[in-house]
Amino acid sequence: MIKEMSKEDYIKGKKVKVQVKDLTKCYGDLLVLDDINFEIHEGEFLCIVGPTGCGKTTFLNTLSKFIPATKGDILVDGIQADPEKQNIAFVFQEPSAIPWLSVEDNIRFGLNIKKLPKEEIHKRVESMLTLVGLQNYRNRFPKELSTSMEQRVVIARNFAINPDLLLMDEPYGQLDIKLRYYLEDELLRLWKELNSTVLFVTHNIEEAVYLGERVLVLSNKPAKIKDEVIIDLPRPRKFDDPEFVKIKDYITDSIRWW
Repeated sequence: MIKEMSKEDYIKGKKVKVQVKDLTKCYGDLLVLDDINFEIHEGEFLCIVGPTGCGKTTFLNTLSKFIPATKGDILVDGIQADPEKQNIAFVFQEPSAIPWLSVEDNIRFGLNIKKLPKEEIHKRVESMLTLVGLQNYRNRFPKELSTSMEQRVVIARNFAINPDLLLMDEPYGQLDIKLRYYLEDELLRLWKELNSTVLFVTHNIEEAVYLGERVLVLSNKPAKIKDEVIIDLPRPRKFDDPEFVKIKDYITDSIRWW
């Protein structure tokens, strides 16, 4: 076992933002998620890893209420999660910018749905364009952008609504290593600046250790939480730091051996 900060020290002074209680999902006789319990703290960056096919995407779809749970509760600030009442945002594996809207209008889209005052919408759109470096591309359409730029638009659109919870499903899996590193750093900068609560699912253990404050390891199907690792490393993190490598190897072994 790696040496890590105690759970008591990690959660000290932190406010619980999301509670997941006995989350279970079945498709007929197939049990995919089996009584999953955990909490996410306000402003936390939590990563989820697990073996291929363990149900990571089903897990996120259930959390987001895209699909109903068979059993269990998902509470945001102590209230049952409901996308109509709370800001629950989702970034998919594939870039999902709305093709017929400009960059600016994509970022504005969720704010218009929330029916925020025009002045507030303008302020948030301008802020996000600046934060993701797309001021000069505000009138471009997704087809005119690179894949990485389109993903930045999607991330800006989701951060713009000040989400209670931002769910991310392997958003950089399709990108090459250089672009992935760049966008990971961009994501961390946004997260710190906006103090958002993020749950990030990835099959890339190195990515999880680089991004997360805490990593939950899912077991094979039916998925349970097999392990929890607190990443007590300073930022920016270095991939060749012996402590980084030790944590990465520990999580890798935790997934590999059943």
